[in-house]
Amino acid sequence: MAGGDEERLAYARAVARLTSDGAPFAVRDGDYAGGPATLREFVEATWGFGERLFLVGEERTYTYGEFFTAASGLARRLVDTYGLRPGDRVVIAMRNHPEWFVAFWAAQLAGLVAVPLNAWWTEDEFAYALDDCEPGLLLVDGERLPRVREWGRRRGVPGVVFHPPGDDSLPDGFVAYTPDDDPLLGPPPVDVLPEHDATIIYTSGTTGRPKGAVATHRAHVGAALNPRYHAAVSALLRGRIPGAGPTPVSLTTFPLFHVAAFTSFYPLMAAGGTLVLMRKWDAERAVDLIERHRVTHYAGVPTTALQLLDLVERRGWTDRLATLSHFNTGGAAAPPGLVGRLTALLGEHIEPRNGYGLTETCGGVLANFGAEYRAHPHSAGRPAPASEVRIEDPDPASGIGELWLRGQCLVRGYWGDEAATRAAFTPDGWFRTGDLATYADGRVTIVDRIKDMVIRGGENVYCVEVEGALYDHPDVADAAVLGVPHPTLGEEVAAAVVLKDGATTGADELRAHVGRSLAAFKVPAHVLVRNVPLPRNATGKVLKRELAALFTSSTSSTGSTSGTDSTSSTGSTSGTLFTSG
Repeated sequence: MAGGDEERLAYARAVARLTSDGAPFAVRDGDYAGGPATLREFVEATWGFGERLFLVGEERTYTYGEFFTAASGLARRLVDTYGLRPGDRVVIAMRNHPEWFVAFWAAQLAGLVAVPLNAWWTEDEFAYALDDCEPGLLLVDGERLPRVREWGRRRGVPGVVFHPPGDDSLPDGFVAYTPDDDPLLGPPPVDVLPEHDATIIYTSGTTGRPKGAVATHRAHVGAALNPRYHAAVSALLRGRIPGAGPTPVSLTTFPLFHVAAFTSFYPLMAAGGTLVLMRKWDAERAVDLIERHRVTHYAGVPTTALQLLDLVERRGWTDRLATLSHFNTGGAAAPPGLVGRLTALLGEHIEPRNGYGLTETCGGVLANFGAEYRAHPHSAGRPAPASEVRIEDPDPASGIGELWLRGQCLVRGYWGDEAATRAAFTPDGWFRTGDLATYADGRVTIVDRIKDMVIRGGENVYCVEVEGALYDHPDVADAAVLGVPHPTLGEEVAAAVVLKDGATTGADELRAHVGRSLAAFKVPAHVLVRNVPLPRNATGKVLKRELAALFTSSTSSTGSTSGTDSTSSTGSTSGTLFTSG
């Protein structure tokens, strides 16, 4: 039997064992048949892990028992002191402190709608989201307090402050968080149903104003089971028993307000594992934490993953990652070469994993892992069983079309924005992702964002493909490709590149490198070589609107635009058209 047939058969057998009637991930009427019905049920089950270590922060740690006691105490206060009722919104604005979990899960235990906001936002950005969701309470850390206090004063909304400023001075209406340590009282007696709203999570806003995606408990339970299903398939394919082996210890570097973090901490909590948190990303500190806490699972955006691999390779520190067994990336597209670098550096005993998810899917809905990931590094993986995949209006030649999704983990729409909801969802429940993709042999491959595709003189250029070619250059640390206006071609390809420390590769050499693997019309007409990081949002996605402004000011010149950037142009601003061959 051919290798590809063996691969498909092994995968089909694993899926059948896990999804048949009575199996852990059986699906009935489109939803997982087993598991908890709500997030309240999900977190209540973790109480049974008792004295196992759950959260490791820079200031303190929490066992599962301590965490559940603190979350239950805060939940009672939300109901009894602040008078909040199911359906009321509670904003959470914090860094990756352990108390983020206390606040988030307190809201779920109280039947409230948790609204985790981007901790990097400015005061104006916070005000936009606060006006939009109209919370009844603000749960913030001391760093976020100056950005929300004026809004709270103006609207008469109180707040609880975690890690308050050192001088203990708090504005009117805000009080410092004090834990309730009575483990016998438990959470408040409120009814939470699967159809109730659990969260409003704002989209990243890379192409416009953020929208509040509203997810029910039903959706989040589906999202919590998706990564557990993919992990079980992975275990079976490796000849192991799902759920057996050591308890996971995860260094999760995603911002907790982003759904990529949910894909990481949901399965860890279900297994009673330990979550090691970083207040701020630093590659050298990450290595220290992995070594000190014997971390088994690393999870982060591709940018931080590449920085970690660069550091370990440069310093010869592979032995300091000896406990790692899983290496997961998400939140943004991973360069296809990442898994090869990981394997070359750390070996095949590391389980590599990437996938695909959106705010609107409450986290990862596709996953690519293990030997399949190494064999198909461009793929985003296979869908979870409670999800459906469709390629809408595919191109007859390439099979590329818009990826549509339907399933349990989808949000129900956008908060207060019926027009946006109707635009994104079909009447029969399909979600238009805005991503171009192909589907073959059960695997989805994301080609590009529809709005990121450059149409150059009638030819489609997929930015992800060009970025992958740039990442293949040994001197490239980071890269982003976008379209810039052209008077006769409509658009042409531009690239911003950050080099590794000490590298001196020029723009012309980078263009030549891309030209060795891609057609001439895909080669960037403009290359901006930067010695400052690319602008990114909190989830690692490049803010291409900001880069476009740089190209607008630089494409008329082939010289240096500033002390940090240099550009190279092919002269195509006058209409030069590349032809293949």
